[in-house]
Amino acid sequence: MIVVAGEALIDLVPAGPAAEDELPALLPKRGGGPYNTAVALGRLGSPVAFCSRLSTDHFGTALLGGLAADGVDTSLVQRGDEPTTLAVAHVAADGSASYSFHVEGAADRLFALPAALPEATRAVSFGTCSLVLEPGASAYEALMRRESERGTFTALDPNIRAGLIADPDAYRDRFRAWLPYVSLLKLSEEDAVWLARSDDLVAAAKGWLGLGPSAVVLTRGGDGLTALTRASGRIDVPGVPVEVVDTIGAGDTVNAALLHRLDRHGALTGPGAELGAEQWRDVLGYAARAAALTCSRAGAEPPYVGELG
Repeated sequence: MIVVAGEALIDLVPAGPAAEDELPALLPKRGGGPYNTAVALGRLGSPVAFCSRLSTDHFGTALLGGLAADGVDTSLVQRGDEPTTLAVAHVAADGSASYSFHVEGAADRLFALPAALPEATRAVSFGTCSLVLEPGASAYEALMRRESERGTFTALDPNIRAGLIADPDAYRDRFRAWLPYVSLLKLSEEDAVWLARSDDLVAAAKGWLGLGPSAVVLTRGGDGLTALTRASGRIDVPGVPVEVVDTIGAGDTVNAALLHRLDRHGALTGPGAELGAEQWRDVLGYAARAAALTCSRAGAEPPYVGELG
């Protein structure tokens, strides 16, 4: 089983174009990076559980129902009567998305460290707002350290939301302190530049690789994906051409596809992902195809396994 730990929220996305002097009509959509990753894993057919805290309000109930609909185990979900986090999506002309957040007093910030994960857990995935917003952030960090020390494969996608990070330098230090407990680090080029404060992303990735992960995967939008690994060096795969509707959920789909395909290669049986170059090309190519399908439709709608062949 793959456990995805992190926030679930409601994305308010534009229903369509609006005049410059008008407020856009917004539609509520289930979202949050970890939530989308769990849904994508369920759709790909991986045994997956979601570990978070959801509100008992209407939005929280809808989020819980969405997980169940795609086969995600919800036995690790905590509940509370605090409101659901809201994220307002702003979609640019090229389909890229930025967000503003309403997080004060939200349920997912009060996540508490679970006593234990299921015995069948092979990997745990972390990322996004859940590792920023206290007090839940410290509980997720404690879970990461505990599971890594138990020998569980751990994946991290920082998925930077700079507007939520009050002290960027302190967050960068905290990020580096996580890396000894991380098996797979996946991040976008934009996030890598922000974290490294440098455009030399290969050098940055090599530096992060030296702190603990077995592999660092960089997503490069339409240009594809790059993995830097301890065992096989650098591997690049091209992007899959697609007419982009928006990029919402694309990175989360990559997270899920990487874990799903690594599992198919037997690479989640320990703390590292020691694959050969050809196996990594297969893993990265699979993730590129999955992300392209997500970009071809509105909102975070990851593909089902049958769509990928």
